[in-house]
Amino acid sequence: MQFIMPSDNKNGATLSNQAPEGWKDLSGQQKKSGLAAWLGWLFDGLDMHLYTLVAAPFVMELIHAQTTSDTQVKRYSSYIQASFLVGWALGGAFFGRIGDVLGRSRALSLTILTYAIFTGLAFFAQTWWQLMIFRFLAALGIGGEWAVGSSLLSETWPKKWRPWIAAVLQTGVNLGVLLACATTFILADQPPRYVFLVGILPAFLVLWIRRAVREPEEWHRAKAAAGNNIPGISDLFRGKVRRTTLLTISVCACSLTAWWAIMFWNSQHIRNLPDVAHWLPAAREKLVSSVFFLIIAASIGGNFFAGWMAKKFGYRSAIMLMFIGFFSAIIVTYGFPRTYDSLSRWVPLVGFFSGVFGLFTMYLPPLFPTLLRTTGAGFCYNIGRVFAAIGTIVFGLVSQVDDFRMALLGTGLLLIPAIGAAFFLPELDDSR
Repeated sequence: MQFIMPSDNKNGATLSNQAPEGWKDLSGQQKKSGLAAWLGWLFDGLDMHLYTLVAAPFVMELIHAQTTSDTQVKRYSSYIQASFLVGWALGGAFFGRIGDVLGRSRALSLTILTYAIFTGLAFFAQTWWQLMIFRFLAALGIGGEWAVGSSLLSETWPKKWRPWIAAVLQTGVNLGVLLACATTFILADQPPRYVFLVGILPAFLVLWIRRAVREPEEWHRAKAAAGNNIPGISDLFRGKVRRTTLLTISVCACSLTAWWAIMFWNSQHIRNLPDVAHWLPAAREKLVSSVFFLIIAASIGGNFFAGWMAKKFGYRSAIMLMFIGFFSAIIVTYGFPRTYDSLSRWVPLVGFFSGVFGLFTMYLPPLFPTLLRTTGAGFCYNIGRVFAAIGTIVFGLVSQVDDFRMALLGTGLLLIPAIGAAFFLPELDDSR
Protein backbone atom coordinates (compact mmCIF):
# COMPACT_ATOMS: atom_id res chain seq x y z
CA MET A 1 0.00 0.00 0.00
CA GLN A 2 1.47 3.33 -1.07
CA PHE A 3 0.35 6.62 0.35
CA ILE A 4 1.72 10.12 0.83
CA MET A 5 2.92 11.31 4.20
CA PRO A 6 1.32 14.57 5.37
CA SER A 7 4.53 16.56 4.98
CA ASP A 8 4.77 15.48 1.32
CA ASN A 9 1.33 16.69 0.39
CA LYS A 10 2.12 20.04 -1.19
CA ASN A 11 -1.22 20.54 -2.84
CA GLY A 12 -3.48 19.24 -0.10
CA ALA A 13 -4.30 22.55 1.60
CA THR A 14 -7.97 23.40 1.48
CA LEU A 15 -9.62 26.72 1.90
CA SER A 16 -10.24 25.74 5.51
CA ASN A 17 -6.51 25.39 6.05
CA GLN A 18 -5.80 28.99 5.06
CA ALA A 19 -5.38 31.27 8.04
CA PRO A 20 -8.36 33.53 8.81
CA GLU A 21 -7.55 36.52 10.93
CA GLY A 22 -10.35 36.05 13.42
CA TRP A 23 -13.54 34.20 14.38
CA LYS A 24 -15.67 36.15 11.89
CA ASP A 25 -13.53 34.86 9.00
CA LEU A 26 -14.32 31.21 9.75
CA SER A 27 -16.94 29.44 7.66
CA GLY A 28 -20.18 28.15 9.14
CA GLN A 29 -19.02 24.56 8.74
CA GLN A 30 -15.76 25.28 10.55
CA LYS A 31 -17.67 26.73 13.48
CA LYS A 32 -20.11 23.82 13.55
CA SER A 33 -17.35 21.21 13.42
CA GLY A 34 -15.51 23.02 16.22
CA LEU A 35 -18.62 23.17 18.40
CA ALA A 36 -19.45 19.51 17.74
CA ALA A 37 -15.95 18.36 18.68
CA TRP A 38 -15.84 20.61 21.75
CA LEU A 39 -19.22 19.41 23.04
CA GLY A 40 -18.23 15.82 22.32
CA TRP A 41 -15.14 16.33 24.45
CA LEU A 42 -17.11 18.11 27.18
CA PHE A 43 -19.41 15.12 27.65
CA ASP A 44 -16.44 12.82 27.12
CA GLY A 45 -14.85 14.31 30.23
CA LEU A 46 -18.11 14.04 32.15
CA ASP A 47 -18.73 10.39 31.39
CA MET A 48 -15.14 9.23 31.77
CA HIS A 49 -14.68 10.57 35.30
CA LEU A 50 -18.01 9.85 36.96
CA TYR A 51 -16.70 6.42 37.96
CA THR A 52 -13.29 7.73 39.02
CA LEU A 53 -14.98 9.89 41.64
CA VAL A 54 -17.35 7.25 43.06
CA ALA A 55 -15.34 4.07 42.42
CA ALA A 56 -14.64 3.06 46.01
CA PRO A 57 -18.10 3.73 47.53
CA PHE A 58 -19.94 2.20 44.56
CA VAL A 59 -17.83 -0.97 44.54
CA MET A 60 -18.14 -1.15 48.34
CA GLU A 61 -21.92 -1.14 47.88
CA LEU A 62 -21.85 -3.75 45.11
CA ILE A 63 -19.70 -6.26 47.02
CA HIS A 64 -21.31 -5.47 50.40
CA ALA A 65 -18.05 -4.42 52.04
CA GLN A 66 -17.93 -2.40 55.26
CA THR A 67 -15.39 0.28 54.34
CA THR A 68 -13.83 1.79 51.21
CA SER A 69 -10.37 0.71 52.45
CA ASP A 70 -11.34 -2.97 52.21
CA THR A 71 -8.80 -4.89 50.07
CA GLN A 72 -11.62 -6.33 47.95
CA VAL A 73 -12.86 -2.82 47.16
CA LYS A 74 -9.38 -1.82 46.04
CA ARG A 75 -8.99 -4.91 43.90
CA TYR A 76 -12.34 -4.83 42.12
CA SER A 77 -12.37 -1.06 41.61
CA SER A 78 -8.97 -1.29 39.93
CA TYR A 79 -10.20 -4.17 37.72
CA ILE A 80 -13.13 -2.03 36.61
CA GLN A 81 -10.90 0.94 35.87
CA ALA A 82 -8.49 -1.29 33.99
CA SER A 83 -11.32 -2.67 31.82
CA PHE A 84 -12.37 0.92 31.10
CA LEU A 85 -8.87 1.81 29.91
CA VAL A 86 -8.64 -1.31 27.73
CA GLY A 87 -12.04 -0.46 26.23
CA TRP A 88 -10.77 3.05 25.60
CA ALA A 89 -7.80 1.66 23.67
CA LEU A 90 -9.92 -0.70 21.60
CA GLY A 91 -12.49 2.01 20.95
CA GLY A 92 -9.81 4.34 19.68
CA ALA A 93 -8.68 1.77 17.13
CA PHE A 94 -12.20 0.56 16.22
CA PHE A 95 -13.91 3.94 15.80
CA GLY A 96 -10.72 5.39 14.37
CA ARG A 97 -11.05 2.89 11.56
CA ILE A 98 -14.74 3.75 11.14
CA GLY A 99 -13.83 7.45 10.98
CA ASP A 100 -11.43 6.82 8.10
CA VAL A 101 -13.84 4.57 6.18
CA LEU A 102 -17.28 6.12 6.83
CA GLY A 103 -16.36 9.70 7.66
CA ARG A 104 -15.67 11.89 10.68
CA SER A 105 -19.21 13.18 11.33
CA ARG A 106 -20.83 9.74 11.21
CA ALA A 107 -18.19 8.22 13.46
CA LEU A 108 -18.41 11.12 15.93
CA SER A 109 -22.15 10.52 16.31
CA LEU A 110 -21.63 6.80 16.92
CA THR A 111 -18.96 7.35 19.56
CA ILE A 112 -21.06 9.82 21.56
CA LEU A 113 -24.12 7.58 21.40
CA THR A 114 -22.06 4.61 22.61
CA TYR A 115 -20.57 6.25 25.68
CA ALA A 116 -23.83 8.00 26.64
CA ILE A 117 -25.94 4.83 26.58
CA PHE A 118 -23.54 2.59 28.48
CA THR A 119 -22.66 5.23 31.07
CA GLY A 120 -26.36 5.53 31.84
CA LEU A 121 -26.77 1.76 32.03
CA ALA A 122 -24.13 1.65 34.80
CA PHE A 123 -26.95 2.86 37.09
CA PHE A 124 -28.51 -0.61 36.86
CA ALA A 125 -25.37 -2.59 37.78
CA GLN A 126 -25.99 -5.09 40.58
CA THR A 127 -22.55 -6.70 40.74
CA TRP A 128 -19.03 -5.44 40.28
CA TRP A 129 -18.59 -7.41 37.04
CA GLN A 130 -21.75 -5.91 35.55
CA LEU A 131 -20.36 -2.45 36.28
CA MET A 132 -17.08 -3.53 34.67
CA ILE A 133 -18.90 -4.54 31.47
CA PHE A 134 -20.82 -1.26 31.26
CA ARG A 135 -17.65 0.78 31.82
CA PHE A 136 -15.80 -1.23 29.18
CA LEU A 137 -18.52 -0.60 26.59
CA ALA A 138 -18.79 3.10 27.48
CA ALA A 139 -15.03 3.39 27.05
CA LEU A 140 -15.25 2.16 23.45
CA GLY A 141 -17.11 5.34 22.58
CA ILE A 142 -14.95 7.64 24.68
CA GLY A 143 -11.75 6.32 23.11
CA GLY A 144 -13.17 6.69 19.62
CA GLU A 145 -14.44 10.22 20.18
CA TRP A 146 -10.93 11.53 20.84
CA ALA A 147 -9.54 10.25 17.54
CA VAL A 148 -12.52 11.28 15.42
CA GLY A 149 -13.02 14.74 16.94
CA SER A 150 -9.36 15.70 16.75
CA SER A 151 -9.08 14.53 13.13
CA LEU A 152 -12.23 16.44 12.21
CA LEU A 153 -10.75 19.70 13.45
CA SER A 154 -7.28 19.10 12.06
CA GLU A 155 -8.90 18.87 8.60
CA THR A 156 -11.26 21.81 8.88
CA TRP A 157 -9.56 24.50 10.99
CA PRO A 158 -6.50 26.69 10.15
CA LYS A 159 -3.16 25.00 10.81
CA LYS A 160 -1.60 28.01 12.53
CA TRP A 161 -4.45 27.96 15.07
CA ARG A 162 -3.77 24.35 16.08
CA PRO A 163 -2.02 24.97 19.45
CA TRP A 164 -4.90 27.16 20.63
CA ILE A 165 -7.52 24.82 19.20
CA ALA A 166 -5.85 22.00 21.13
CA ALA A 167 -6.03 24.04 24.34
CA VAL A 168 -9.70 24.88 23.82
CA LEU A 169 -10.58 21.28 22.98
CA GLN A 170 -8.82 19.98 26.07
CA THR A 171 -10.63 22.62 28.09
CA GLY A 172 -13.85 20.99 26.93
CA VAL A 173 -12.68 17.75 28.56
CA ASN A 174 -11.65 19.64 31.69
CA LEU A 175 -15.02 21.35 31.99
CA GLY A 176 -16.69 17.97 31.54
CA VAL A 177 -14.62 16.62 34.42
CA LEU A 178 -15.64 19.65 36.50
CA LEU A 179 -19.26 18.79 35.70
CA ALA A 180 -18.54 15.28 36.99
CA CYS A 181 -17.11 16.82 40.17
CA ALA A 182 -20.19 19.01 40.56
CA THR A 183 -22.46 16.01 39.97
CA THR A 184 -20.79 13.89 42.63
CA PHE A 185 -20.67 16.84 45.03
CA ILE A 186 -24.39 17.58 44.64
CA LEU A 187 -25.34 13.90 44.86
CA ALA A 188 -22.93 13.06 47.69
CA ASP A 189 -25.86 12.17 49.97
CA GLN A 190 -27.37 9.82 47.37
CA PRO A 191 -26.30 6.27 46.46
CA PRO A 192 -23.28 6.56 44.12
CA ARG A 193 -25.09 4.85 41.23
CA TYR A 194 -27.28 7.92 40.67
CA VAL A 195 -24.42 9.96 39.20
CA PHE A 196 -24.37 7.74 36.10
CA LEU A 197 -27.84 8.88 35.03
CA VAL A 198 -26.32 12.27 34.17
CA GLY A 199 -24.12 10.49 31.64
CA ILE A 200 -27.11 9.91 29.34
CA LEU A 201 -27.32 13.61 28.38
CA PRO A 202 -24.72 13.51 25.56
CA ALA A 203 -27.00 11.23 23.51
CA PHE A 204 -29.13 14.25 22.57
CA LEU A 205 -26.09 15.92 20.97
CA VAL A 206 -26.03 13.26 18.26
CA LEU A 207 -29.27 14.54 16.69
CA TRP A 208 -27.72 17.96 16.03
CA ILE A 209 -24.38 16.60 14.77
CA ARG A 210 -25.98 14.41 12.12
CA ARG A 211 -27.97 17.39 10.77
CA ALA A 212 -25.39 20.16 11.01
CA VAL A 213 -21.86 18.78 10.58
CA ARG A 214 -20.67 17.72 7.11
CA GLU A 215 -17.70 15.54 6.30
CA PRO A 216 -14.44 17.47 5.64
CA GLU A 217 -13.55 18.16 2.00
CA GLU A 218 -10.07 16.77 2.59
CA TRP A 219 -11.53 13.41 3.61
CA HIS A 220 -13.87 13.34 0.57
CA ARG A 221 -10.99 14.03 -1.83
CA ALA A 222 -8.71 11.44 -0.24
CA LYS A 223 -11.48 8.83 -0.26
CA ALA A 224 -12.23 9.48 -3.94
CA ALA A 225 -8.54 9.32 -4.90
CA ALA A 226 -7.96 6.06 -3.00
CA GLY A 227 -10.98 4.20 -4.41
CA ASN A 228 -10.89 0.72 -2.93
CA ASN A 229 -7.26 1.02 -1.83
CA ILE A 230 -7.90 2.37 1.66
CA PRO A 231 -4.99 1.79 4.07
CA GLY A 232 -5.59 -0.35 7.16
CA ILE A 233 -4.13 -0.66 10.64
CA SER A 234 -1.24 -2.80 9.34
CA ASP A 235 -0.06 0.20 7.29
CA LEU A 236 0.79 1.98 10.54
CA PHE A 237 3.78 -0.35 10.75
CA ARG A 238 5.06 0.05 7.20
CA GLY A 239 7.34 2.52 5.46
CA LYS A 240 7.85 6.00 6.82
CA VAL A 241 4.80 5.75 9.09
CA ARG A 242 6.22 2.92 11.21
CA ARG A 243 8.80 5.07 13.03
CA THR A 244 6.18 7.69 13.89
CA THR A 245 3.79 4.99 15.07
CA LEU A 246 6.29 3.37 17.43
CA LEU A 247 7.50 6.67 18.90
CA THR A 248 3.95 7.91 19.43
CA ILE A 249 2.93 4.68 21.15
CA SER A 250 5.95 4.94 23.47
CA VAL A 251 5.20 8.54 24.44
CA CYS A 252 1.50 7.88 24.99
CA ALA A 253 1.94 4.58 26.85
CA CYS A 254 4.37 5.99 29.42
CA SER A 255 2.72 9.36 30.00
CA LEU A 256 -0.87 8.11 30.07
CA THR A 257 -0.03 5.31 32.49
CA ALA A 258 1.39 7.89 34.87
CA TRP A 259 -1.56 10.26 34.47
CA TRP A 260 -4.31 7.66 34.86
CA ALA A 261 -2.68 6.07 37.87
CA ILE A 262 -2.67 9.51 39.48
CA MET A 263 -6.23 10.34 38.44
CA PHE A 264 -7.54 7.07 39.88
CA TRP A 265 -5.41 6.45 42.96
CA ASN A 266 -5.19 10.04 44.17
CA SER A 267 -8.86 9.88 45.17
CA GLN A 268 -8.20 6.68 47.10
CA HIS A 269 -5.15 8.29 48.70
CA ILE A 270 -7.23 11.23 49.93
CA ARG A 271 -9.96 8.99 51.36
CA ASN A 272 -7.37 7.11 53.41
CA LEU A 273 -5.32 10.03 54.75
CA PRO A 274 -5.08 9.75 58.55
CA ASP A 275 -6.79 13.10 59.09
CA VAL A 276 -9.65 12.21 56.69
CA ALA A 277 -10.32 8.50 57.27
CA HIS A 278 -12.58 9.16 60.29
CA TRP A 279 -14.82 11.65 58.45
CA LEU A 280 -18.44 10.83 57.61
CA PRO A 281 -18.72 9.28 54.11
CA ALA A 282 -20.60 12.25 52.58
CA ALA A 283 -18.01 14.75 53.85
CA ARG A 284 -15.17 12.57 52.63
CA GLU A 285 -16.69 12.29 49.13
CA LYS A 286 -17.17 16.05 48.95
CA LEU A 287 -13.50 16.51 49.80
CA VAL A 288 -12.49 14.08 47.05
CA SER A 289 -14.64 15.99 44.55
CA SER A 290 -13.19 19.32 45.70
CA VAL A 291 -9.57 18.21 45.31
CA PHE A 292 -10.35 16.69 41.94
CA PHE A 293 -11.89 20.03 40.99
CA LEU A 294 -8.65 21.81 41.89
CA ILE A 295 -6.59 19.44 39.73
CA ILE A 296 -8.78 19.91 36.67
CA ALA A 297 -9.18 23.67 37.16
CA ALA A 298 -5.39 23.98 37.20
CA SER A 299 -5.13 21.83 34.08
CA ILE A 300 -7.21 24.38 32.14
CA GLY A 301 -4.46 26.92 32.68
CA GLY A 302 -1.95 24.23 31.75
CA ASN A 303 -3.71 23.67 28.41
CA PHE A 304 -3.15 27.25 27.33
CA PHE A 305 0.38 27.35 28.75
CA ALA A 306 1.19 24.25 26.68
CA GLY A 307 -0.36 25.91 23.62
CA TRP A 308 1.83 28.97 24.16
CA MET A 309 4.88 26.72 24.50
CA ALA A 310 4.00 24.97 21.23
CA LYS A 311 3.68 28.30 19.40
CA LYS A 312 7.00 29.52 20.76
CA PHE A 313 9.15 26.37 20.68
CA GLY A 314 7.25 23.85 18.53
CA TYR A 315 5.20 20.82 19.57
CA ARG A 316 8.08 18.45 20.26
CA SER A 317 9.96 20.82 22.57
CA ALA A 318 6.75 21.87 24.29
CA ILE A 319 5.82 18.24 25.00
CA MET A 320 9.26 17.51 26.43
CA LEU A 321 9.27 20.63 28.66
CA MET A 322 5.76 19.90 29.92
CA PHE A 323 6.77 16.32 30.74
CA ILE A 324 9.74 17.62 32.74
CA GLY A 325 7.38 19.91 34.67
CA PHE A 326 4.94 17.03 35.14
CA PHE A 327 7.68 14.81 36.57
CA SER A 328 8.85 17.56 38.97
CA ALA A 329 5.29 18.24 40.14
CA ILE A 330 4.73 14.57 41.00
CA ILE A 331 7.97 14.41 43.00
CA VAL A 332 7.14 17.58 44.94
CA THR A 333 3.50 16.60 45.60
CA TYR A 334 3.95 12.97 46.67
CA GLY A 335 7.56 12.96 47.80
CA PHE A 336 6.55 13.81 51.38
CA PRO A 337 3.69 12.69 53.67
CA ARG A 338 1.07 15.44 53.64
CA THR A 339 -2.21 16.28 55.33
CA TYR A 340 -5.21 16.84 53.08
CA ASP A 341 -4.78 20.59 53.50
CA SER A 342 -1.15 20.47 52.36
CA LEU A 343 -1.94 18.04 49.54
CA SER A 344 -4.68 20.36 48.28
CA ARG A 345 -2.13 23.15 47.87
CA TRP A 346 0.39 21.08 45.89
CA VAL A 347 -1.65 18.68 43.77
CA PRO A 348 -2.95 21.42 41.39
CA LEU A 349 0.63 21.65 40.14
CA VAL A 350 0.29 18.10 38.82
CA GLY A 351 -2.94 19.12 37.10
CA PHE A 352 -1.29 22.16 35.53
CA PHE A 353 1.40 20.15 33.74
CA SER A 354 -1.15 17.56 32.61
CA GLY A 355 -2.03 20.28 30.09
CA VAL A 356 0.54 18.54 27.90
CA PHE A 357 -2.16 16.10 26.79
CA GLY A 358 -4.04 18.94 25.15
CA LEU A 359 -1.21 19.23 22.62
CA PHE A 360 -1.75 15.65 21.49
CA THR A 361 -5.17 16.65 20.11
CA MET A 362 -3.84 18.66 17.19
CA TYR A 363 -0.34 17.22 17.03
CA LEU A 364 -0.99 13.51 16.52
CA PRO A 365 -3.58 13.36 13.67
CA PRO A 366 -1.53 15.35 11.11
CA LEU A 367 1.40 12.96 11.60
CA PHE A 368 -0.55 10.38 9.58
CA PRO A 369 -1.94 10.32 6.01
CA THR A 370 -5.57 11.46 5.60
CA LEU A 371 -7.14 8.00 5.24
CA LEU A 372 -5.03 6.67 8.10
CA ARG A 373 -5.53 9.70 10.32
CA THR A 374 -8.20 8.70 12.81
CA THR A 375 -6.92 5.11 12.75
CA GLY A 376 -3.35 6.25 13.46
CA ALA A 377 -4.15 8.89 16.07
CA GLY A 378 -6.75 6.69 17.74
CA PHE A 379 -4.60 3.58 17.79
CA CYS A 380 -1.36 5.23 18.95
CA TYR A 381 -2.90 7.49 21.57
CA ASN A 382 -5.34 4.97 22.95
CA ILE A 383 -3.08 1.92 22.89
CA GLY A 384 -1.41 3.73 25.78
CA ARG A 385 -4.58 2.97 27.73
CA VAL A 386 -3.72 -0.74 27.72
CA PHE A 387 -0.46 0.03 29.49
CA ALA A 388 -2.32 2.47 31.74
CA ALA A 389 -4.78 -0.30 32.61
CA ILE A 390 -1.94 -2.58 33.67
CA GLY A 391 -0.35 0.28 35.58
CA THR A 392 -3.59 1.05 37.43
CA ILE A 393 -3.73 -2.52 38.76
CA VAL A 394 -0.01 -2.83 39.47
CA PHE A 395 0.27 0.48 41.31
CA GLY A 396 -2.77 -0.43 43.36
CA LEU A 397 -1.51 -3.89 44.28
CA VAL A 398 1.95 -2.72 45.33
CA SER A 399 0.59 0.05 47.52
CA GLN A 400 -0.41 -0.46 51.13
CA VAL A 401 -4.12 -0.49 51.85
CA ASP A 402 -4.04 2.77 53.77
CA ASP A 403 -1.24 4.58 51.94
CA PHE A 404 -1.09 5.06 48.18
CA ARG A 405 1.53 7.82 48.30
CA MET A 406 4.51 5.69 47.26
CA ALA A 407 2.59 4.21 44.33
CA LEU A 408 1.66 7.71 43.19
CA LEU A 409 5.26 8.83 43.56
CA GLY A 410 6.46 5.89 41.47
CA THR A 411 4.26 6.88 38.53
CA GLY A 412 6.53 9.87 37.92
CA LEU A 413 9.36 7.59 36.80
CA LEU A 414 7.37 6.69 33.68
CA LEU A 415 7.78 10.22 32.41
CA ILE A 416 11.53 9.71 31.98
CA PRO A 417 11.20 7.32 28.99
CA ALA A 418 8.33 9.50 27.71
CA ILE A 419 10.72 12.47 27.55
CA GLY A 420 13.30 10.36 25.71
CA ALA A 421 10.83 9.13 23.08
CA ALA A 422 9.38 12.63 22.60
CA PHE A 423 12.84 13.89 21.63
CA PHE A 424 12.70 11.82 18.42
CA LEU A 425 9.15 12.76 17.38
CA PRO A 426 8.75 14.72 14.11
CA GLU A 427 7.85 18.41 14.13
CA LEU A 428 4.87 19.92 12.31
CA ASP A 429 4.82 23.04 10.16
CA ASP A 430 1.86 25.10 11.39
CA SER A 431 2.87 28.30 9.69
CA ARG A 432 -0.21 28.43 7.46
